Amino acid sequence: MIVDQRVGLRTIAYEVRGIILLMATWDLVVVILYQVFHQEWMEQPSLPVSLIGSALALFMGFRSNSAYARWWEARTLWGAITNNCRSFGRQAGTLLGDRHDLMYAIAAYPHALRMALGKDDATADIARLLPPPMLEAIAGYRNKPNAILYQIGLGVAAEVSKKNIDGAVHGQIDRILSDIANAQGGLERIRNTPLPIQFSVLPRVLVNIFCIVLPLSMVQTLEWITPLGSSLVGCLFLVLDKSAKDLQEPFAGTPHALPMATMARGIEIDVIQPTGDRTRPALGPIRGIEI
Repeated sequence: MIVDQRVGLRTIAYEVRGIILLMATWDLVVVILYQVFHQEWMEQPSLPVSLIGSALALFMGFRSNSAYARWWEARTLWGAITNNCRSFGRQAGTLLGDRHDLMYAIAAYPHALRMALGKDDATADIARLLPPPMLEAIAGYRNKPNAILYQIGLGVAAEVSKKNIDGAVHGQIDRILSDIANAQGGLERIRNTPLPIQFSVLPRVLVNIFCIVLPLSMVQTLEWITPLGSSLVGCLFLVLDKSAKDLQEPFAGTPHALPMATMARGIEIDVIQPTGDRTRPALGPIRGIEI
């Protein structure tokens, strides 16, 4: 996730540079054909293109709002996981009688979750934090994060039975695990349900067509400065399309995706520090980007 505005502007400019250069080249070709070779067919009325641009702007705005809502929901669910992992770590250390193994298990959980959602390889972090018996127990499971929660639940149940802990306390702890599982389910739903083609593919096609037609309606008015005007207008639509495309995939591992590794490391530190053990340092931004 980009946290430095200057880096964000450079990143977006870098990502759309190719299509903008291609668009500027096409604008220049249109100007030369019209000004030098006097191709009269290029005198297209500007009103239809203006109406199309207005409609496209509304469509792109709706698409961007949908993509951002998807990104923000994912971030909200990760916030719920962060809070509940901290709460479970606290209760494992107090109500369950200093169960450090369960605290380490819940610290390993967000690393397993980020690996399941994205393309990061968190195997080393999981092996480093998860107690060996649990690591062996989840080896054959397809859904590793859910398997970790199941093993934690077994550990909690064993501790409750062993120490005859009140059922209300057990229920309170189990609700925290259920809230984590519910948040994981929401994240998996976002990962497994892409935006409909109307919001993912169609906008890019329409923007490209609009950028092709745009200089044809400007050349008779702007003449030699058509590449400047057309490129500026087209750039706005291209950047809007690129931003929405990045936001609709919050786990894609791009500079615009959620910083799952940073959040997982933060949870790990918050949960492990009360045990008195040394923790790894927090992950800071790298060149203005959190990973």
